[in-house]
Amino acid sequence: MEKVVEVVRIKQIVVEREEYLKNSIKSPKDAAKLVMNEIGDEDREVFLVLVLNVKNQVNAIYRCHVGSINASIVHPREVMKVAILNNGASIIVGHNHPSQNLEASPEDIEVTKRLVEAGQLMGIELLDHVIVSENNFNSLKEKGYL
Repeated sequence: MEKVVEVVRIKQIVVEREEYLKNSIKSPKDAAKLVMNEIGDEDREVFLVLVLNVKNQVNAIYRCHVGSINASIVHPREVMKVAILNNGASIIVGHNHPSQNLEASPEDIEVTKRLVEAGQLMGIELLDHVIVSENNFNSLKEKGYL
């Protein structure tokens, strides 16, 4: 007979990291630097959500999804959930391209558009979507997709 396990509660554990809490995100470069530090050298695509307060300070960093070497499936529901749980006024999302090719794929552009729409409905603005490698980045805001 198999044992059945049921999830009855989800608990979020917040780990405060002083190096992020005192700094405001003022530009795509600021966001990209933070994302590069977290996932720039990963060997698979990782999708991060930076949750910001009204002063553009980081409230939370959430590793939303880990994918394969060339894909990561992201749903707006998962992104917005972390923004709500961490009292986010806005968000910046980012992911890495292990290939080092920083061009936005059609899927990257589509998920960005979906996050903008979801954010508009919920009052949580998507400020940028950055694609990073170990030492470089591409901002979808700067490219005109936001």
